Amino acid sequence: MATSPTGSADTPAPIPDNDTSSDSDSDKNISLLEGISTTRSIRRYTDDPVPSSVLRDICFAATRAPTGSNRQNFRFFVLTDGPVAFKAKQLIGGAARSMWSEKRSSDGYDEGGGDAESSPKARLARSMEEYVGSIDDVPALIFPCLIRHRPPTPTEGASIYPAMQNLLLAARALGYGGVTTMWHRLVEDELVELLDIPDGVLIAATVTLGKPKGTHGPVRRRPLDRFVYDGVWGDVPDWAVDPPGTSHTGVPPADQIA
Repeated sequence: MATSPTGSADTPAPIPDNDTSSDSDSDKNISLLEGISTTRSIRRYTDDPVPSSVLRDICFAATRAPTGSNRQNFRFFVLTDGPVAFKAKQLIGGAARSMWSEKRSSDGYDEGGGDAESSPKARLARSMEEYVGSIDDVPALIFPCLIRHRPPTPTEGASIYPAMQNLLLAARALGYGGVTTMWHRLVEDELVELLDIPDGVLIAATVTLGKPKGTHGPVRRRPLDRFVYDGVWGDVPDWAVDPPGTSHTGVPPADQIA
């Protein structure tokens, strides 16, 4: 186990006194349930760097997540600045623009309602264009990785994705935000070489992180009775109703439902 500069394997390295985040920008007092129901995918960031103290707290929360047999076989590359971060962001930026361009065309974002500026498709397309166009400059780029202990299985994500959700929830509580993507898939070989990732380690996702230009808030989701069954498929229990005060619950247009 690596030790901190103080020589203790269990004591985290001290954070510089000038590296603090503003309590006024955080929502540390929100409840867990409120945090879950208001953590949006954040794709627009200010130019503010993410302080080391915030990165520490976010990553600490991520590493509290469960893993199979408590192996704790996740690792996180957290890249902010420096030559390696610069190159990784360039790789991800190029991959993101290429993959989004293909998706925009194949999914018909500029057809049907997409040609109306106020339509949901058009708004999403504009948001994505801004996101992929600025991804080279994101404040923090995170690659959650999974150390495999057996051949790949469909269930192995259970030992990495809970940690990623913890990461996003912690970011929300501290006044930051991020989004999980798969941009790395197009440049995985280059990233493995750049980051010197050993064989048997999976890059599970690409997470961009920063201070939101917008805000978190109630997410738009379908009502609870669309998700919960009791007994047989489609049999909805009586209690499967949205809690009192639920807002922004809705059903996407038919052409957006996968």
